[in-house]
Amino acid sequence: MIKRFVTKYDKQVHRFLEILPGTFSWTLILFPVWGSFWIPHYVAYYVILFIIFWFYKSAILAFTAIISHLKLNASQKYDWISDVRRLPEYKKVHHLIVIPTYKEPLHVLERGLDSLVKQDFAQNQISVCMAFEKREGKAAQDKALAIGKKYGKKWANLIFTFHPDIAHEVKGKSSNEAYAGKYTKKLLVDRQKIDINYITVTSKDADGVLSEKYLSALTYKFLTNENKYLRFWQPVILFYTNIWRVPAPIRVMNSLGSVWQTAQTSRTDRLVNYSMYSLSMKLLHDVGYWDVDVIPEDYRIFFKSFFQNDGHVDVEPIFLPAYADAAESTTYIKSLINFYEQERRWAWGVSDDAYFIKKWLTHTHIPFWRRTIRVFKVLEDHFLWPVNWFAITLGATIPVLLNPVFAQTVMGQNLPRLAFGILTFTWVFLAIILFIDFRQRPKRDVHASLFKKIIMPFEFVMMPVVTFLFTALPGIDAHTRLMLGKYLEYRVTEKV
Repeated sequence: MIKRFVTKYDKQVHRFLEILPGTFSWTLILFPVWGSFWIPHYVAYYVILFIIFWFYKSAILAFTAIISHLKLNASQKYDWISDVRRLPEYKKVHHLIVIPTYKEPLHVLERGLDSLVKQDFAQNQISVCMAFEKREGKAAQDKALAIGKKYGKKWANLIFTFHPDIAHEVKGKSSNEAYAGKYTKKLLVDRQKIDINYITVTSKDADGVLSEKYLSALTYKFLTNENKYLRFWQPVILFYTNIWRVPAPIRVMNSLGSVWQTAQTSRTDRLVNYSMYSLSMKLLHDVGYWDVDVIPEDYRIFFKSFFQNDGHVDVEPIFLPAYADAAESTTYIKSLINFYEQERRWAWGVSDDAYFIKKWLTHTHIPFWRRTIRVFKVLEDHFLWPVNWFAITLGATIPVLLNPVFAQTVMGQNLPRLAFGILTFTWVFLAIILFIDFRQRPKRDVHASLFKKIIMPFEFVMMPVVTFLFTALPGIDAHTRLMLGKYLEYRVTEKV
């Protein structure tokens, strides 16, 4: 009955589900304010439960970050190519790397392409597709000409696509990659007769720098996995390329983000491919490539594959780094604005939640817990994105400040103390995160003074402010825009 209802009233249900995240967020954010006057004890219970939940999440983050960090170090030292050469079918494997780009500087593109030249895997089994946007005009043509001249003979194929503006498509990475994916399939499979069963497709961001062992490790994972056509592969995304050059608030946020990405790689129960990832061309072709009517492409292609294959699709980690730029611009203020817009675009991933929930409601043939756990964990991250800061930072003080009568009760007097006591223990987990970040980030470069390196750990005293500005605000911005139907246009993060 639910399936028939969702199918019959698809547009209405979809719009309702778009309103839901913002309604949920604003309700939890404002609950301590109005609730302090009417039901302060329930506000106190809510705050305590939320802080305990936050303590649990912080502990899990620290624990999984340690595990992932150790695996990352081991994997970087491992001789993947030797294992690959023992596999009888390794010469059949062909790797396609798709690089969507729009207005990125040539030197940024070349830095990423250089990482492909340095791969220890056979270069004649690699094809690279530079997926330009036609609307970039002559600048795209000039960059393609320069790249062709420098890298034209490095790989089996160097392919250039120029994605035109097409009616009913949303401008962005997803539609660009869909165009490039379909084009390269025709070239490699239909014309060059490369076996689609042995082609992997890696979506690499324009600024992405892959480990030189990545394609070897991917080959090994691909050939030794019985379910290779139902798998995504995810490296560890680290925002460290320009970490010493960006303003301190951006450095703090990207240090936290890099360790969070490191930790997530060990959480296979909730791991979803993100930013840069790989899959088989067979899976990509079977599900109809990336969708052209959305901005976020990574989570969408996973759940599209997951539901079309009856819940049998999973993400397998590859514990090798894929380095990316932290948001940066030409001035300090412009860099902060650039970073805010990037965070808001990432928070706009909540726009996919209506799609996920509808699929969860209608694909009832997939075991309940399998589809529920997968969807719920994404919804948890998206729905609570803007809520966390308000509940953790202000939740325990609002009832006491707004309701003097409640402040004189036993619970009112103990609420701030209990909250402070629990949160104090989370500093242990923060210390672990700082240590892992210190071990993983690149050595100090010419842009960073020794003084900057020494004071770096103390920059984290800015966390309450920077997490408000660059997590809570862009999160509630995205949620509110979606709730009001003010859909976000795709903006590429500026690269310098």
